[in-house]
Amino acid sequence: MRNRIFRRYFWIAFLLFTLTLFAIDIYAIRSSSSRRFERLQAQLESDARILSGETVANVATWVPNAAARSGFRVTVLDPHGNIASDSSASPDSPGDSLSLNTPFFNAGGPGWILRLSASLNEANASHAAFRMRLLAITLVGMALALGLAIQFMRSYSRRIDRLRTYIVGLPDAGLPDDELPAGEDELGSLALSLRQTAPKIRDLLAKLKLEGARREAILASMVEGVLAVDKELRVTFCNQSFARKMNARIPVPEGMPLLDLARDPALRDILVTVLKTGQPMERRIQLRGAQAHSFEVQAAPLAGLQAHGALAILHDVTELERLERVRKDFVANVSHELRTPLAAIRGYAETLLDGALEDLENNRKFVEIILAHAIRLNNIASDLLVISELESNGPAAQPRRISIRATIESALRTVESAARVRGVRLLTGPVEDFEVLGYEIRLEQAFVNLLDNAIKFNRPDGEVRIGTEAGQNGRGIITIVDNGIGIPSDDVPRIFERFYRVDKARSRAVGGTGLGLSIVKHVIEQMGGSVRVESHLGKGSQFTMVLPTSITHHAS
Repeated sequence: MRNRIFRRYFWIAFLLFTLTLFAIDIYAIRSSSSRRFERLQAQLESDARILSGETVANVATWVPNAAARSGFRVTVLDPHGNIASDSSASPDSPGDSLSLNTPFFNAGGPGWILRLSASLNEANASHAAFRMRLLAITLVGMALALGLAIQFMRSYSRRIDRLRTYIVGLPDAGLPDDELPAGEDELGSLALSLRQTAPKIRDLLAKLKLEGARREAILASMVEGVLAVDKELRVTFCNQSFARKMNARIPVPEGMPLLDLARDPALRDILVTVLKTGQPMERRIQLRGAQAHSFEVQAAPLAGLQAHGALAILHDVTELERLERVRKDFVANVSHELRTPLAAIRGYAETLLDGALEDLENNRKFVEIILAHAIRLNNIASDLLVISELESNGPAAQPRRISIRATIESALRTVESAARVRGVRLLTGPVEDFEVLGYEIRLEQAFVNLLDNAIKFNRPDGEVRIGTEAGQNGRGIITIVDNGIGIPSDDVPRIFERFYRVDKARSRAVGGTGLGLSIVKHVIEQMGGSVRVESHLGKGSQFTMVLPTSITHHAS
């Protein structure tokens, strides 16, 4: 009997049963004893009336005869209270007895007393035997009752255990329905109700598990960080995205204090405010533990639960903020780049209209300046269109295989006149020819931009060398090296940004738009490659491009 409640009720019932039996025994013993005494008293009274009415000639001979006839001890007392005759051999030792005195008129005069005495020893022995028999019957009844009760309780407990086992296994597969206890009693009715309810419960649990698995999968696969806390700011749920942003161990244990996961006062303040007010909240913050990334936090209370909490969804807006800054910088740079040539064109045009057309010495110079600035505006517009096209995933035409050697030779022919004018030597080698997949015009433009920069920012009698190598793992390497003025180390990380110039005055003087290196970066990355730069101020620069190869040819 493992069931505590049955054990408790069993011993209570058994104790009550035992007390009841013993109470009945006591009552029966007392009742029996009282009835024996009453019967003995009545018999004494009856015999005393009979014997006291007899005519006695000789008391000494009459007393033994009267004792034999009545079965009691007969004693006759004279008027002085002395024993005139006694049927007992020991008149001074009456023992444990019941006596009855009655007047005895036929003993020779008034004042004589007839005493009848009944010994209680035999009655007591009979009464003791009766008690022992009653006790034996009581013990046998208790033993039978205990055995029947234990058997009943064991049977009942087994049925309860089967019910419990069935209910415990119900969330999974449960027991077969025929394993439930049967019967017409309350347990049978309960088993029948469970048999009818079990399929509904299993179906509901299956739906809840499926829904929970879907929710967990959705939250776990979300790019946004999801965090849920209880009212004590202990973590109740955290998806992998949030854990990775916080560099936390995955999976995050449930019940972890929020400060152990994300030591950020801004996030804590948001969750505390939501828990206090019960209202959703939205704020942009920068998490210290997430490499200072910016997040748009949307927090809301978790209602409908006994233990209230809050849920926060973190959208990473770091890239959006960067793009917003780039957009603002781009607008500012474009405005700045366009303002200078437009101002010059307008100024010189107004000068010509104000009479400089008649100035034969300067009018041609003014028109040439206007033309130069118009060309610059055209170059800026052309480069902007190229960048726009590259950022929109390139032209509609399909990429094709391009020979690196042929593209380099074409680019060198384009810049050789500028190199000759500035006194810069163009060198090649070693050149390993290989093919890449892309757009020939764009790749040639990238080479021209790099070569043109290497020429413009070089010194007289300087050198520019271009070489290629069909590298390992299907990667081709193109390097353009010059021994020009170089780039300051602080400017190296930003040279591929649009409109960024290391030396603004010199760049504008040589006709640069500030978009050439940005175009180079877009072209190379669109072809699945990468570009990097190494430079030392006053010693020159080296640009290295790595592109996936298509077919490798011989070296030259």
